[in-house]
Amino acid sequence: MLAQNTATPGLVQGSRGTAGTLYAAIYGGLTPRPDREPVTDRDTYIQFHDRAQAMGWLDTLWDMNDAGRDHPLAAPGSPLVAWFQAGACPVPDSRSLPVRPFLSCAGDVTARLGQLRMQAAQVLLPVQSLDISARPEHARMPSLQAAAWFDDVRCWTTVHLTVDSGQDPVIHQAAHRLHRGLTELARDVFRCESRIELDPVSPPLPDGVWSGPPRHRASFQGTLIEWSLDAVGWLGEFIADLAARESSGVPLLLTVSRPTPDQQNITQQAH
Repeated sequence: MLAQNTATPGLVQGSRGTAGTLYAAIYGGLTPRPDREPVTDRDTYIQFHDRAQAMGWLDTLWDMNDAGRDHPLAAPGSPLVAWFQAGACPVPDSRSLPVRPFLSCAGDVTARLGQLRMQAAQVLLPVQSLDISARPEHARMPSLQAAAWFDDVRCWTTVHLTVDSGQDPVIHQAAHRLHRGLTELARDVFRCESRIELDPVSPPLPDGVWSGPPRHRASFQGTLIEWSLDAVGWLGEFIADLAARESSGVPLLLTVSRPTPDQQNITQQAH
């Protein structure tokens, strides 16, 4: 953990330190807003900082770190729209990782840029920041209490979901329990159908931030109650809760994507 008031590249001076890195990359198409100022010094970093501050999340849920449109580590040809990086503040025992507000803030910034046609979202989940040892058993999955938000609007969408533990093989040990947890506990938001073999796009993420590069993973096909950053954020919080409960205390990279027609055909043929 970073010491208080330690000057660290990319970290806001005077921050309280972090419990792990939150990172998001959003992929797809973007139609620029016609009403956006053609020349402005308000880049993605400034917009994300200001939005988080306005919502009361800055220095409460995370400390600002970095954000941008292009990234030197992005895979060639990948339709990266924007990326966001922050240091997660210590998480209270009664809360999940703040993945939904983090992605909500990212979505608000993206909407200032233009109309997004999202193809995929990647989120780094600092599961190691969750200490659930002091929680009673019934309180170890606080994300489940938030699933009812989606009850009144249902637009089920086929998605592919991958959880990657990088160079740490822990995901292989937990893959069966992850599959069971998704199938039994997440069905009100994500209906897990089957395990699949899938190599998602390489993340624009420095290996030193987690146990990168990607290597060990578990992938699934299912349907998500709606195709939105909000639903992806809930999945991130659920998987982090579940991984912490199963003692998988390493950063996990979650990728959620809409399959292309070719991917759907391959999956259908496999069944």
